[in-house]
Amino acid sequence: MRTRTVLICLVTALVAGGCGGSDEPAQGRRIVAAFYPLAFAAEDVAPDADVRNLTPPGAEPHDFELSPRDVAGLRDADRVLYVGGGFMPSLEDAVAGRENAVDVLGAVPLLAGGDPHVWLDPGRFADVVGNVAEALGAPEAADSLVARLAVLDSEFADGLASCERREIVTSHAAFAYLADAYDLEQIALTGVSPESEPGPGELEELVEQVEHRGATTIFFETLVSPDLAETVARETGAEVAVLDPLEGLTEERVAEGADYFTVMRENLAALRHALDCR
Repeated sequence: MRTRTVLICLVTALVAGGCGGSDEPAQGRRIVAAFYPLAFAAEDVAPDADVRNLTPPGAEPHDFELSPRDVAGLRDADRVLYVGGGFMPSLEDAVAGRENAVDVLGAVPLLAGGDPHVWLDPGRFADVVGNVAEALGAPEAADSLVARLAVLDSEFADGLASCERREIVTSHAAFAYLADAYDLEQIALTGVSPESEPGPGELEELVEQVEHRGATTIFFETLVSPDLAETVARETGAEVAVLDPLEGLTEERVAEGADYFTVMRENLAALRHALDCR
């Protein structure tokens, strides 16, 4: 098993009694976060800062195109928080060479294959939160959120420890880090980008693979069409369910009180049902 930096941070937070979020360096600063998980982290560790989520609510960040106003906002921001690796190409091009832009993946241990969805593993997301706090000049402000992520990590580890199946069939390859963290296997219908579509031959192979592995659930996402997942489910007799990659929340979900933790716990419940966990 990989070392969970988040558990070390939890012990540190409990011993030091740190609560975070009160550091002066971030107060009143203008911060642009590329998409929802980074905005969530920035708002938690720097509650007095002006944090703007660059990706509009309910929008898909992969193919988000910057407007002239967005570009001006990036130039004027004190900090721009983003993830590299081609997740948001137009943003990466716009911030290339800018001293105010920080790739928050930093020293986070990454998997091969180009999947940047590290926030779907609470342990790795704790490392991202630490990098966000460092970028904002208040590293100790991460302690409280890191401690909460440690609790969430334990909930996932316990909840997925004893399951009849270990394979999760997803509409696109966004869940490699979640699968890696909890000893699951991701079977993705498309690649890292949700816009890619399999051809007829590839679709037939996917259907055969799903049938062979005995998967009972095909997961789709809230921000993309469920058509492919529903097609594979119809061909295999499986059901469909939502597994949210947390790239963005709709205004309705935010109004209902949804946040990173509530959505991740919904994901855990969906996984436990699909995998028949005890």
